[in-house]
Amino acid sequence: MTGRKKQKIRIARPPAREDSGDGGNYFEVRPAKLGQRLEGLSAFTKPGVRGFPGVEAAQELLAQTMRKDRVSGEVLDLTAAGGLLGSLPGVTLRAVEGSAAALTALEAAGYAPLAAVPGDALAERWPERARTVALTLAGDRGNAYISAQIAWAHAQTPPGGTLYLAGDRDKGFDRYVRAAGAAFGTGETVARDGGMRVARLVRRPGPTPPLPEAEQYGAYGVQVVGLPGVFSAGKADKATALLLETLDGLELSGQRALDLGCGAGLIGAWAAARGANVTLVDGDLQSVRSSRLTLEANRLEGEVLHSDVDSALGEQTFDLILTNPPFHVGRGVVLDVALEFLAAASRRLKPGGTLYLVANEPLPYETPLRDIGPARELARAGGFKVLAATRD
Repeated sequence: MTGRKKQKIRIARPPAREDSGDGGNYFEVRPAKLGQRLEGLSAFTKPGVRGFPGVEAAQELLAQTMRKDRVSGEVLDLTAAGGLLGSLPGVTLRAVEGSAAALTALEAAGYAPLAAVPGDALAERWPERARTVALTLAGDRGNAYISAQIAWAHAQTPPGGTLYLAGDRDKGFDRYVRAAGAAFGTGETVARDGGMRVARLVRRPGPTPPLPEAEQYGAYGVQVVGLPGVFSAGKADKATALLLETLDGLELSGQRALDLGCGAGLIGAWAAARGANVTLVDGDLQSVRSSRLTLEANRLEGEVLHSDVDSALGEQTFDLILTNPPFHVGRGVVLDVALEFLAAASRRLKPGGTLYLVANEPLPYETPLRDIGPARELARAGGFKVLAATRD
């Protein structure tokens, strides 16, 4: 019998905080570090924004391509990140984002961004559609989310308008361009740099493809509604399963509980079903929408907030915090957000309150947990561990 193959996780230590300055202030917004090929352009960023401390490679190639094409006028960027495209000469940026961290960066850059996700109507904000639309595909969020992004871009591009589509060849870009081309009627890849690609598509009249349906499944006494691109949208992930199985006997009635990084809302809904007064937060707007649908599907009460870690919580404190913190940005392991989750738990726990956390075995959370209290390992299985720390 062969042993279980161990999970391989390469950890940069820690990639964002080494560049964050001022003691690693997670909430500090600062200019993005841009390479020579983006000379003369600018963007803002902070931990939690994709590409931090710079910009995503696909977005970098997108900006280069649009500058070469001398794009000007109104540009709708559906994945605006830190506003890079708004620094192109002659461009007036309509900035759209679903990331709470990116929305903060855009505001610091002087934009008035719109918080929205694939499928949202934008006509109330911008009654006349922009002739140029830009979109960076989130290839790490799955095929359904990409389909939703493409359908959304199609709906926002007027006939005769142009979509600039950026992405990663290794994350299915060529396949997605073919799907977008079928909807738009024409288009081709016009720029390549390593694995990054940019396509230019011109929309012909025709129907917009339908948005993918939400997925639904039952787990741990909860009916979960998973929107496209949300973590664990189609089934309970193994780490969350280990956390909930480990905490099966936990008394929650009347407790104030925070689901930090709620995703599709399974953990928060599980706690609410056991009598806790729950608040759920996530930096991804699509996840916030998904969690609200999950609570509604189970006829459960709870507050769900779009929040960059705990920034939207005001003065709230909690008896317990439950979390399966994110540590991926694309394919990389980036711990700046996860470490801020632990700092937030330290800020938000009442005296005697406990943080319950599940993580991949190699992730080094035990040391920062000491800021709350001594770390205790409650379970270890399947490449994951459940840790707890009680505030002194």
